[in-house]
Amino acid sequence: MFNFIHAADIHLDSPLLKLDAYEGAPAGAIRGATRRAFENLVQTAIEERAAFVLIAGDLYDGNWKDYNTGLFFIAQMARLREAGIPVFIVAGNHDAESSITRSLRLPENVRVFPADRPATFRVPGLEVAVHGQSFAQPAVKTDLARAYPAALPGCFNIGLLHTCATGREGHEPYAPCTVETLREKGYDYWALGHVHRREVLLEDPPVLFAGNIQGRHARETGAKGCFWVSVDGAGRPSFLFRPLDVVRWESAVIDAADAACGRELVERFRASLLQQLQRNPELLTVVRVSVEGETPAHEELMSDPERWENEIRAAAVDEAGERAWVESIRLRTQPPPTGERMPDGAVGELLALVEELAADPEALTALASELEELEKKLPREFKQAAERWRPADPAWLKGLLAEAQPMLVRRLLQGRGGR
Repeated sequence: MFNFIHAADIHLDSPLLKLDAYEGAPAGAIRGATRRAFENLVQTAIEERAAFVLIAGDLYDGNWKDYNTGLFFIAQMARLREAGIPVFIVAGNHDAESSITRSLRLPENVRVFPADRPATFRVPGLEVAVHGQSFAQPAVKTDLARAYPAALPGCFNIGLLHTCATGREGHEPYAPCTVETLREKGYDYWALGHVHRREVLLEDPPVLFAGNIQGRHARETGAKGCFWVSVDGAGRPSFLFRPLDVVRWESAVIDAADAACGRELVERFRASLLQQLQRNPELLTVVRVSVEGETPAHEELMSDPERWENEIRAAAVDEAGERAWVESIRLRTQPPPTGERMPDGAVGELLALVEELAADPEALTALASELEELEKKLPREFKQAAERWRPADPAWLKGLLAEAQPMLVRRLLQGRGGR
C-alpha cells in the first residue's frame, strides 16, 4: 500500500497578467502565486509521506528570465530528496521552449524522461513502473502514447503523459490520443497534463487531468491543485483532489432582474462576494464581475458606468480588505421592454446603429474579420488573461457590442460636456 501525488502544469514564475495596468492590483501576491502553490505541493508530499511525485509537463513557463526559477525548483527538489521522495517528470510544450532548463543539474531524486523515445523508470523500493516521454520541441503533433511500452508484469504501471487527449478548448492540439489507446496499454493509472481544467476521462483505470496547481488568469477559475492517489494492497488505486492554490480566481455573475436601482445591484454583488469569501477563507480571491439582465436600473448604470464600477470595487474593499480584488467589471444590462422609441439626438442614433449592427449578419461578418486581424497583434499576456475570442460566433459578437455600447454612450456624453 502506498500513496503518490499527480500534479501538472506548474508554470513556475508565469507572468500571469500585465498587472501594472491594474491600479491597486495585489501584484506581489499574484506574481508569487505559482511558487507558493508549488511549495504547498512539496509540503503536502513531505507531511503526508507520499511515496513519489509525478509532474505531467509544463513545469516551467518557457524561457526563464534568469536562473532564479531553476534554482527555486532545485531547492524544492532538495527538500523532497531529504524526505526520501523521488520525482518523475515529463517535459511539456512550455518546458521544451526553455534552453536554460537543460543546463542546470537536478538533484539525484529527480528523473526526467527522455524526449527521443519513451522510457520506463522503476520507483525505488516499490513494485511500481512509470512510463513516459518528454516533448522534444514545443509543438508535438504525434500520438506519443501509442509507442509507450507494454505494462510490466507484477508492477503497478503508470503512464505519465503531456497531451491534449482528443482536444480541449483553449489548449493546443499537442500529442493527441484517445482513451481507448491509453486503456489498451494495460496500465493501472494515467497521469495527464497540458489541460488546465481538472478532469476525469476514465475511472477504471483512472485516466486523469490534474489541471494546473495555480490559476493564472480570470479564465482559470475555481480550486486548483493535485490528485492524491492511494493504492491499496490489491493494487487498486483511488484518488482525491487536494487544493494547493493561494490565489483563487472566481467569476461573479450578478442577476440584475428587477433591481430598482444601482445601489441594489451593489448589494447583490456584496452578498455574492461574501459567499465566495466563505468558500475561500485562507486565500486571496480575485473576482471578475458581470452584471447582467433586464433591469429598471439600466439607465442609471449607463448614465455613469464608471461610478457604479467603482461602487462595486468599494464594496469589495469594505467587505474583504486585502482578501479580495475585483479584476474587472462588466455592465451588461438592458432596459426592460417598454415599447418606447429610441431617445432623440446623437445618443439615439448611436443606440440605433449598434442595434442595427447586431441584427445584420453581413455587418457581423465584417466585424469578425476586423477582430481577427486585431487579435494577431495582441501580446501573449493579454490573450491569456482575456476571455477566449470567438469572432466567428454571432452570439459572442452581439455580447461584445452590448458591452461596448455603454462605453460609447459615456464617451459621447463626455464629448458633449455632460450627461
